[in-house]
Amino acid sequence: MIGIVSKLIRQGTGKQALKGNLVTVHYTGKLDNNEGKKFDSSRDRSTPFSFVLGNSQVIKGWDEGVLNKKEGDLIELTIPPEFGYGNRAIGPIPAGSTLFFEVELLKVDQK
Repeated sequence: MIGIVSKLIRQGTGKQALKGNLVTVHYTGKLDNNEGKKFDSSRDRSTPFSFVLGNSQVIKGWDEGVLNKKEGDLIELTIPPEFGYGNRAIGPIPAGSTLFFEVELLKVDQK
């Protein structure tokens, strides 16, 4: 697999997420190598997740996959290991895993 694959599920109409913006999302992460087993979800905790886009606070696949999306967008990201955790095992995520995320962009705070 080469690069990140982003599939738009629902189009939003809000502000566009640009590098340096604080973005707030809900997400669910699944593994490809474990029958799509969910490894994390902000929805399960009923707590959205916020990060500064392009500031390396999250995996590269998120920084690139959320860039230029709009508030209200619901996307599916397929993130190969080189844009995820690479050859590191992180908690329940085995080394070399392709990651699948459903991400809903809730809010963009533009700087």
